[in-house]
Amino acid sequence: MQQGYAAVLCVLAVLGLEAAAPGECELTRLLQDKLQYEMRLQYMKHYFPIDYTVQVQYEEVLRPSNITRLRNGTVSEAALRYLWFHVSSQAVLRIREVLPEKHPSWKYTQELCQLFDALGEEYSKYRQTDVETVVADLVMLIHSAGAESRSKAVRPKALLDNCLKVMRMLYGVPC
Repeated sequence: MQQGYAAVLCVLAVLGLEAAAPGECELTRLLQDKLQYEMRLQYMKHYFPIDYTVQVQYEEVLRPSNITRLRNGTVSEAALRYLWFHVSSQAVLRIREVLPEKHPSWKYTQELCQLFDALGEEYSKYRQTDVETVVADLVMLIHSAGAESRSKAVRPKALLDNCLKVMRMLYGVPC
């Protein structure tokens, strides 16, 4: 999929046209393609030892029920997407930290990281002061190094399952 996208950009560059950066919806569609069940199963379950877990902070596990609770607390959709981005990108980084470069899942997680980096460009216009306090506090907790005492063991596939479920909740209607 990325090769096709690169080819389109090359053609546009040759034609002298300015290519627009893909928006949130296009990037989430690409992420959804990468997070298909078969790929998550193969790369995050079959290529890992049985019952393998990754240590993540408590706040790095974002489930649909968390989103529902925050929505009921009148947190804006933009702030929820901002939170989802930070939690999901951090989860992918946690998975990638445990993989040696020759691991069969390395390239897959690298592609996910690239998509999250591109999505990060879309979210770079947000500042923590622009989102609700509860979301800004959660994002700060996720990126704080001293919160390791609140860690839990989670299977890599479960992290990506939650990432996809929450993404579908947040981007299903607008995209």
